[in-house]
Amino acid sequence: MSACADKELLLHGLLDGELDAANTLSCEAHLQECAGCAQEFARLQALRSRLRTPGVAFEAPAALRARITAALGATAGESRSAAGEARSSPGVGAAFGMGTASAVGASPEVGSPGAVNQHAGAVRGTDHAADEIGSGRRADVVDIGAARSGGAGRRQQRWVAWGWGGSVAALAASLAFVLFVHLPRLGVSDELVASHVRSLLAAHLVDVQTSDRHVVKPWFAGKVDFSPPVLELADRGFPLVGGRLDYIHDRVVAAVVYKRRQHIINVFVWPAGTREAVPAAARHDGYNVLGWSQRGLEFWAVSDVDPADLRQLQAAFTEQTAQ
Repeated sequence: MSACADKELLLHGLLDGELDAANTLSCEAHLQECAGCAQEFARLQALRSRLRTPGVAFEAPAALRARITAALGATAGESRSAAGEARSSPGVGAAFGMGTASAVGASPEVGSPGAVNQHAGAVRGTDHAADEIGSGRRADVVDIGAARSGGAGRRQQRWVAWGWGGSVAALAASLAFVLFVHLPRLGVSDELVASHVRSLLAAHLVDVQTSDRHVVKPWFAGKVDFSPPVLELADRGFPLVGGRLDYIHDRVVAAVVYKRRQHIINVFVWPAGTREAVPAAARHDGYNVLGWSQRGLEFWAVSDVDPADLRQLQAAFTEQTAQ
């Protein structure tokens, strides 16, 4: 008969008094109902009792503890004496102090019970194998020195780890800076297509929704520093949907929105100026982009309609804005 799989850890916690009040009551109630868990809990109690029986746990002999304590005490006394001589000798104190600090720092708990137990564990195997006090003493001295050197080695490893950590962090920061500085800037066509897609994804296709150009055109007044043409082209197959503000290439621009059957066409307008060279007609990420300039303004039409439809829209704009 075995304990419930989901109760094994709780049984150990109950035995060690590590459960809170609620889990303690729940576990005790379960023991009264489950014979398997009750049997397992009784086995754990009996095992703990046997482990607490005098003579089961091994203790280092008193003679061994005395030898280790004496050896550590003598070493600590020599170190303190050498440090005093170094402080009283000008010109040598700095270098000698560094050596003394290394020797003492390697065993930070000299003379403490924890240090005695640690060295007792290191010596125990050699002491039992030799079975002679003289051989044991030599093994003690060797193991004490090895333990002390090991402490210095661990400290050196920690310094190496810190050094590597700092180097890796500096390298990562340098790479991030290089990537940030040399990150290519989006071109006009990238920004146009991105703005077009965002207008379709979010409920922000237009800021002012109407097919009346006499409402849309005045709406832009005061919001942009130019007067974008807003045309009613329903008779050409491009009904007006409305207008909104957008942000392209570091400036606020006007977006006049039209429809072509079930497709949306964004016509972005801003004052003509020096911009990076972009083809007048292009296809970008599945969308067609058509650009032209007229009367000091730049026009960019973006949609997934056929390029021929965009050219018809351009012709209508060119015709009406030329009047």
